Amino acid sequence: MSTSQTAALVIVDVQAGFINEHSKDAVPTVVRLVDAWSAAGRPVVFTRFYNPPGSPYERVTGWTDLRTPEEQRIVEELTPYVQSAAAVIDKPSSSALTPEFIRLVQDAGWTELVLAGIDTDACVYDTAIAAYHSGILPWIVTDACASTGGPEYHEAALLLARRNISPQRLLTVDELLAGRAGPLEGESRDAQDGR
Repeated sequence: MSTSQTAALVIVDVQAGFINEHSKDAVPTVVRLVDAWSAAGRPVVFTRFYNPPGSPYERVTGWTDLRTPEEQRIVEELTPYVQSAAAVIDKPSSSALTPEFIRLVQDAGWTELVLAGIDTDACVYDTAIAAYHSGILPWIVTDACASTGGPEYHEAALLLARRNISPQRLLTVDELLAGRAGPLEGESRDAQDGR
């Protein structure tokens, strides 16, 4: 199995309820990443957050968003890719490492997760840390992430990620797709294009 087949792209919670003035500009970059990754025949997983009544988010902070189907839907721009995805994982917590997702990772033989999505400072970061602690190598695609709280929260999460999972685990879409960094590093252009 090639290195690129042991890595899955995980698009974390790019949902209507998480799109605002701070996060909307990341969507075209996420779409570009998914399009290139999918075109090369590599696995993509989408996660979809939901906030059930009585959740810790409601009990502790009073946050009750992401309860309606409209808020929970994956953004339209990504809809064409959802049908061919390896999976769509619904999750009531910030980390994508649900029992269902862990089984999927193990069954597929994935050893690396390439993470992009919303919020950098919550679900993306928490998934990266949970993967790291589970022995799965996380990568964060910095320009394909955003925070609904604004750029300062996005940057704060990246600062913590540099410290807690290594600066080498953070890369841009261009670095990833060109094979300059990440799980595709050193692969030939033909191998990256799926040839």
